[in-house]
Amino acid sequence: MLSKLAANLSMLFTEQPFLERFEAAANAGFNAVEYLFPYDYPAAVINRKLLEFGLKQVLFNAPAGDWNAGERGIACLPGREVEFARAFELALSYAKVLGNQKIHVMAGILPPAASPAQARSCYISNLRYAARARSCYISNLRYAARAASKVQLQVLIEPINNIDMPGYFLNFQREAVDLIEEIAEPNVRLQFDCYHCQIMQGNVVATFKQLQPYIGHVQIAGVPGRHEPNTGELNYVYILQQLANSGYTGHIGCEYLPLNSTVQGLSWINDLSPE
Repeated sequence: MLSKLAANLSMLFTEQPFLERFEAAANAGFNAVEYLFPYDYPAAVINRKLLEFGLKQVLFNAPAGDWNAGERGIACLPGREVEFARAFELALSYAKVLGNQKIHVMAGILPPAASPAQARSCYISNLRYAARARSCYISNLRYAARAASKVQLQVLIEPINNIDMPGYFLNFQREAVDLIEEIAEPNVRLQFDCYHCQIMQGNVVATFKQLQPYIGHVQIAGVPGRHEPNTGELNYVYILQQLANSGYTGHIGCEYLPLNSTVQGLSWINDLSPE
């Protein structure tokens, strides 16, 4: 299991510039990496880093709208379909160069209520919007799946807790699986983040086992706080052993925020990761 850990370079080794984090991850013993977005750098430059340090690229996100303005995906936003298609094509172009086989498509945040005085009207409007958003999300995911299938690539969707990201369209694991079943494309899979699952519903191991046929990628972090996996209420000795026993052979993304320096916090790997 240790050999399947992937360093999330958007959260780990942030003491260094992004392009230097590949070497840092390799020096720390990782042989795989993931991150949110590669688009600030040419794909060829990133690929040289992967090759230089013997790293496998396992996951990144499709462009997610205007991140600095608070957008967290556009796939569920009606009226942005053309923008979504262009964004996903950009993600595909990077995936081809980097040998990346999994792209996370973030759903997006639904618009907030207008004001208390307009609550009923806004509620009806938002419900209608949500209905259109679901249809739009499914349509966009089908587009992404069919485009990705040409290069044997998986499209991942991830439920995200509504405490860290209020208004996010997709919060529960079962919601995601219902969408996957409705989309009915074999390369649309569930990105199972133990951190988000624990916050929203708990029963991490039981939920993983129930949904394992749909799962394409796993991520871990301590709860609460999203720090090292050996902090908080989740027993990752048990969780990782159960994943191994279940036959899960995919990578496990280390998507957490170090309490102190990244390297200082990596002792959890020896403490928690069964072989």
